[in-house]
Amino acid sequence: MSDDAAGGSAPLPYQLIATDLDGTLLRSDDTVSERTRAALQLATAAGAAHIVVTGRTVAWTRHILDALDYRGLAVCGQGAQVYHAGEHRLLTSVTLDRQLAGLALAKIEAETGPLYLAASRDGMDGDVLVGPGYHVQEGPLPAVPITDAEEIWSAPLNKLYIQHPSLDDDALAEVARAVAGGLVGVTMAGAGIVELLPLGLSKATGLSLAARRLGVKAAGTIAFGDMPNDVPMFGWAGHGVAMANAHTELKAVADEVTASNDEDGIAVVLERLFRPAAV
Repeated sequence: MSDDAAGGSAPLPYQLIATDLDGTLLRSDDTVSERTRAALQLATAAGAAHIVVTGRTVAWTRHILDALDYRGLAVCGQGAQVYHAGEHRLLTSVTLDRQLAGLALAKIEAETGPLYLAASRDGMDGDVLVGPGYHVQEGPLPAVPITDAEEIWSAPLNKLYIQHPSLDDDALAEVARAVAGGLVGVTMAGAGIVELLPLGLSKATGLSLAARRLGVKAAGTIAFGDMPNDVPMFGWAGHGVAMANAHTELKAVADEVTASNDEDGIAVVLERLFRPAAV
């Protein structure tokens, strides 16, 4: 990919724009503002590429990408899946070793007591199974309730979700990393969303794979996010931008903090970087 804009004169500030979805590209009502759409169009018209990088699996992301008429690559499932939205095709998929996950879960529960569980099955149409006690956030995303948590282990998984009846997300994630971090990856993707992942997997690994397909290097990438699961992506990208509504852990490693997702924070930055200078 050329470093030059379409006009062939000034180099692009960044060749790749990586945006998280929830709390970042999406507003609280799950829409993308017209200003943010226009800012992304400004950047892509100049020659930059836009890629969605989300903790959601493909099954929970496709409808949003279709509504946006998004045709490019998307990194889903915390980096487990690279999806071609234009072709509606799953290019890569990494699954969680269920034996290791079961061992990790046992180690965590030995410290915390019983956990509430949910799991995301692999594939384009992978169901999210929700066990007894697990609280699912209200919204349009489909989930399949199960009465026996053992059903979770019956088919390949991308990730396991855990909740505790009294520990908050930060405390639960801290315990999980301390006792099981050598077996699985642990991340927090949002309120009530602590996840167990294949060891070494992160948004950074998925983004680097997608960027390689696009011919873009880390230094040419600007990333936007709001939660601790975006920390590895910020570590990989040349420039990391946290939303005003971001978790303190992400703000601590960000290169800058923009306005919130409800205040067009992505657009604020992209307009500054890609809007032509006044003559």
